[in-house]
Amino acid sequence: MKSINCKGTLIDLSKPKVMGILNVTPDSFFDGGNYFSDSKLLNQTEKMLKEGATFIDVGAYSSRPGATDISVDEEQKRLLPVIESILKHFPATLISIDTFRAEVARKAIDAGAAIINDISAGMLDEQMLTTIADLQVPYIMMHMKGTPQTMAGLAHYDDVLTEVLFYLSERVVAARELGINDLILDPGFGFAKTSTHNFELLNNAEKFEITGLPFLIGISRKGMIYKTLDISAAEALNGTTVLNTIALQKGASILRVHDVREAMQAIKLLEVLSN
Repeated sequence: MKSINCKGTLIDLSKPKVMGILNVTPDSFFDGGNYFSDSKLLNQTEKMLKEGATFIDVGAYSSRPGATDISVDEEQKRLLPVIESILKHFPATLISIDTFRAEVARKAIDAGAAIINDISAGMLDEQMLTTIADLQVPYIMMHMKGTPQTMAGLAHYDDVLTEVLFYLSERVVAARELGINDLILDPGFGFAKTSTHNFELLNNAEKFEITGLPFLIGISRKGMIYKTLDISAAEALNGTTVLNTIALQKGASILRVHDVREAMQAIKLLEVLSN
């Protein structure tokens, strides 16, 4: 059974789960700046939980291509009050923290977060893997080249599927050697990848099951959808649902989305279809 231990609770990932995105950054590509007030972020959190989200993924550092770099202190100032506020009002919430910095990860877990979601799989902070091993929390490892500031110019592969699988396999070995137990993989759609690369990865996503680990798909309202359809990110919900459905058919364990209700509907319909 695919499961992860979140604060003493086993979460069964053999049935797909939804991770709702809560960006507390001013410059994220879709919802930047939307949830800076306490009431807005709590309303959005409550909405996502009611709609069926198992996890709330909080990010205080925008990782969109070319995003502004911010200091560790600034990231923590944005992040820690949000964790505190969510857990004060919704104590059972399983919070995932979208960060690649070990210091931020440790303080976030100390504040009550349950999961670390690292876009760099430990490559941007040499202390990250040892920190996760010490904290013994579930760890999401994503494929990326470079940094959010440089990745757009690094989208070159001989074979994107093979290279992403190899990279993640190496990171799994490094994590396992340190005693990290609960690992989730993320192919990193849009991170140093063109739309062609993204579609090739999605079309072959079932190959990630060879690792024996659950994998997360995060394609919500991304450029591979809205650029292909010549629309805006705001208009990309239908396309997101279409591709999320395919991701589920390919074996995705977690859908990371802006729109929880629609992702839950896709899971439910496919569940009925497969019975």
